Amino acid sequence: MIRKGFKMKIYPDKIAEYTKRHNQIWPELEILLKEQGVKNYSIFFDEETHILFGYVEVGSNGNWHAIADTDICKKWWAYMKDLMETNLDNSPVTVDLKNVFHMSS
Repeated sequence: MIRKGFKMKIYPDKIAEYTKRHNQIWPELEILLKEQGVKNYSIFFDEETHILFGYVEVGSNGNWHAIADTDICKKWWAYMKDLMETNLDNSPVTVDLKNVFHMSS
């Protein structure tokens, strides 16, 4: 299991819609995430910078990248592209963050 932290940027007036869409995540996408070993997936919002901070625990980087290669993930990206900064393939522009501290229970 690995822990990943990353950031993305949402357009200033889109957080309500972004939140709504994530609260109604497609069941088939949720199943895919769980099948790939995703646990403890959270996204936080910084109101001052419009930065989203994502935290996820997943089986491996291979599992994480396998999700991106699926049709359902690509459809989700297309569904979300009007809310945030995206790449040419509609994937969110993400910046991986370096883990500098972790304390487990």
